[in-house]
Amino acid sequence: MIKKIMICDDDEGILDITGLLLESYGYQVLLEPNSTLLLPRIALEKPDLLLIDIWMPQMMGDEIVRILRRNQETSHLPVIMFSASRESKRIASEAGANDYIAKPFSIEDLNDKIMALG
Repeated sequence: MIKKIMICDDDEGILDITGLLLESYGYQVLLEPNSTLLLPRIALEKPDLLLIDIWMPQMMGDEIVRILRRNQETSHLPVIMFSASRESKRIASEAGANDYIAKPFSIEDLNDKIMALG
């Protein structure tokens, strides 16, 4: 059962509202706006699921997912990627994400995807 969700998005507005909405569903939510700090935080916090934007400065979301998939300790971490770009579903799939959701998304649709992975 998924209880702890880490969200990484450089848009702090999206980060905050998504975090608040997921907390209202009973999840423990960890927020990270800086993609370069994400990998050490995942190692430390050990979330049950990662929700990550594809398009970010410094490290792109698909690059992070590829790193997670190559690491034995994080290779099985469920990942849902999100973005507003048309190419994003293909990018998420090629990176090894478990699922993808297009921005803007409803919190109900996102929760359905989380429940499907948990």
